[in-house]
Amino acid sequence: MQVVNYFDCGRQAHWLAQIGKSDWSAGRYLHELLSRNKFKDAVGEKSKVMMLVDEDELISFCTYAEKDDIQPTGLTPWIGFVYTFPRYRGHRYMGRLFEEIRKLAGAEGVRAIFISTDHTGLYEKYGCEFYGMMNDIHAQPSRVYRMLVG
Repeated sequence: MQVVNYFDCGRQAHWLAQIGKSDWSAGRYLHELLSRNKFKDAVGEKSKVMMLVDEDELISFCTYAEKDDIQPTGLTPWIGFVYTFPRYRGHRYMGRLFEEIRKLAGAEGVRAIFISTDHTGLYEKYGCEFYGMMNDIHAQPSRVYRMLVG
């Protein structure tokens, strides 16, 4: 297994098709943003889609982005669109992506990364701490977690 950045992999068409197989509405929205070349417009020019892959199989994906669904805010960067395909769940594969993102963030001098979610008890397993409640772009309350870097 390896971590791959969608924009640097040279196989965007293949991985886009794999992302499109997600059974989650946010995964389908990410697929739409990537398909229409609107991803960086939505979440920031420096943003990345990180993928855990095993040869041609997509196991997990998430974004490492300047913005997410909590806007406007001075908090940045964000991990978003966190998804593991059902047959790979329960093995903490997402942790591999989070570790790679921590390395990227550390190299950029980032001290904390944020995650917006409606899940409780998931991100704590990866060392995240509850930061507070904030409204998302649809005015819905969202749990915001902070992942420390370094």
